[in-house]
Amino acid sequence: MDDLSLAAILELDASAVFLLCATVLAFLVPVVIILPPVRPSKSDALLQTHSLAAVAPARSGLRTQYSETAHSAAADGNQQRTPTVQALVVYPIKSCRGVEVTKARVLPQGLQFDRLFTFAQLKSQFPVPVDEVDGHDDDEEKEKARHTWTFITQRQFARLATVEVELWLPDEMKLRKQSIAQTSEAFLILRFPWRARGFWRGLVDTLSAKLTKGLLRGQPEIEVLLPVDFPSAEAAKARGYTYEDVTVWGDRVTALNLASELPEELRLYLGVSNKLGLFRIDPAHLRENNHGNAPKRDDLGWQPVSAFQDGYPLHIQNISSVQAFSKEVPKDQDLKQLSVMRFRPNIIVSGAPVYDEDTWQQIRLESGSSGLYRSVQLDISCRTTRCRLPNVDPDTGDRHPRQPDKSLRALRNVDPGAPKNGCLGVQACPLFADAVDEEDREGWIGVGMEVQVEKRGDHFYQD
Repeated sequence: MDDLSLAAILELDASAVFLLCATVLAFLVPVVIILPPVRPSKSDALLQTHSLAAVAPARSGLRTQYSETAHSAAADGNQQRTPTVQALVVYPIKSCRGVEVTKARVLPQGLQFDRLFTFAQLKSQFPVPVDEVDGHDDDEEKEKARHTWTFITQRQFARLATVEVELWLPDEMKLRKQSIAQTSEAFLILRFPWRARGFWRGLVDTLSAKLTKGLLRGQPEIEVLLPVDFPSAEAAKARGYTYEDVTVWGDRVTALNLASELPEELRLYLGVSNKLGLFRIDPAHLRENNHGNAPKRDDLGWQPVSAFQDGYPLHIQNISSVQAFSKEVPKDQDLKQLSVMRFRPNIIVSGAPVYDEDTWQQIRLESGSSGLYRSVQLDISCRTTRCRLPNVDPDTGDRHPRQPDKSLRALRNVDPGAPKNGCLGVQACPLFADAVDEEDREGWIGVGMEVQVEKRGDHFYQD
């Protein structure tokens, strides 16, 4: 075979290969566009019957949180503004990302859906595998079997800040359109970043994410679907849930452990070395709020309670105070601005003077001229003593080694009951003074409601 014939064959083969590739691509591209090879999202099914309970980013009350003029206490003509509710946030899973809402039902234990769940790790006095301590009879082995569930937060595992939580509520209009019976069942979707191990599996996860959410935003992740409503005993048993004790600060609470719903990847992502659990508060066994500053049962006529909040049902933050404090905090490459979300508030107030909340003892939230909701009265129980949790960036989960904790202790050591502790924000309990019975102990808070200060005075923090 001469050189000319060999070149012709090679040219023919190259053309044939090119034609074959072009044909395959011409067939696959439309298929990929119409039916992209991506895993279905947990929310795909929920979209038919439920709606996402969250404020769109473009309408967020926090989009102007860094603007001093937007939240100043001085109105036009240097007149004093009436403070208003700027934003509302609930945290269905303790220490994970919050859900901003425009309105929220107020219950004795706080805002509806707030801190219903908490993650916990199983701790033991002995460094032995948990699976090897069941069924022993002698005293030493019984001692080893004494494991306890202890709640975890961003204080220990900063990556909790990056665990996204979506709250899906039933949509009456969608249910009617689908001819489905009305339901009150709500769901949470928990998301966290995760790329499958192995080159090919990781590549498939990455491509799937890019096709779903775009080249820039798309990142591999895992979703977990969780029921919000407390299940019946039969449903809990069928799903593998168990009643167990979990320790939250000094309280030992019997709650429902939904560990069977958690993928192993979540434990690895968070960096939890022990077993990971997810506890749902039992609405019939809420934590009694017996802290030193909480309203007393004898005064209210009913026992103040909370879910998995650190101490009190509600946390209020004044944007003006955060802005003023932020100016005093040294900034660096890792801390360029101080978001109000570092402090995990439920009710965010605009238009109040700087640190005015330090003297609030009782406030009333009014609908103003709209009259949309009945007023809600809150006892301002104490100032919020801060730990190192605000050092965690709520967007990235990165922990700053010093700030703002160092500045809080130096500049906001303002409560004689909590020396050497920085304070920012206040803790509150709903009062329901007009309630006739237990069913009347609820109300609504909406963005835009006015904050009327009914009582002022000094605070002295008590554990």
